[in-house]
Amino acid sequence: MHGEGIQKDAHSEAERGNRMAFSVNTNAGALAALRNLRAVNNQLSTVQNRIATGLKVSGAKDDAATFAIAQRMRGDLAGLRAVKGSIARAQSSIDVAIAGAEAISDLLIEMKEKAVAAKDSGLDTASRQSLNQDFQQLRDQITSIVENAQFNGRNLLEANGQSIAAIINSSGSDSLQITAQDLSLGGANIGITAGQTVSTAAGASTAVDAISSAIDNVNGALSALGSGARRLTLQQEFTNKLSDAIEVGVGNLVDADLAAEAAQLQALQVKQQLAIQALAIANRAPSSILLLFQ
Repeated sequence: MHGEGIQKDAHSEAERGNRMAFSVNTNAGALAALRNLRAVNNQLSTVQNRIATGLKVSGAKDDAATFAIAQRMRGDLAGLRAVKGSIARAQSSIDVAIAGAEAISDLLIEMKEKAVAAKDSGLDTASRQSLNQDFQQLRDQITSIVENAQFNGRNLLEANGQSIAAIINSSGSDSLQITAQDLSLGGANIGITAGQTVSTAAGASTAVDAISSAIDNVNGALSALGSGARRLTLQQEFTNKLSDAIEVGVGNLVDADLAAEAAQLQALQVKQQLAIQALAIANRAPSSILLLFQ
């Protein structure tokens, strides 16, 4: 009998522990509902930020490791933008040089025609003078072209001209160089001097030999410049592809899936309304204590 009394008392105590205490000081239900509401609001804020920015990782606190990788890749992209600019400037310089070299090549062909005509020993004085004047004008035009064949302060056709160098990697540690070609009168490629004339048959014969050699040398210079321009074009195409690939890679890391985020937003908005309703119900619970005093 005594043992049965002890069991009844323990059972009654357990029942009292399981029953919810009525208190106006502490509302456990409201606290739980508030925690749920805060959690939903935090998730909702995250989704809204992703939708607003289009990024699932917009800062280090979203995902430190992924953000660090993305920032490093963005640094590479910035370097490649500089590479594109460097290559574009080099291409423009070479385009100007090629235009000048082609014009000089055309002038040499005309000069050869005048010089060959001037070799005719049967020419009268007036005809020879006319040919010589035309020859001199063409000769001097070479100097004018060389002096003006510059871009961004660089001239690839003048004597002692500076070669063009374009950076080709994101760190700027590697470059592609295009060697300058001296097409000035009396220079390495054009043996015609500033005083060359065809006023005599002998002078015309000398000029023909010098012009023929100059034409070959200018064609060689054009080939070198053209090859350099082609290489720059290939490098530019590769840089564009590399830049696009890295940009896509960054997007894969940090861009948000807006379709999925939109669906998540709808679900969280419903959860938020339910959490608010649950909190409101929990807040009304202490008022039921008043019924006990009626």
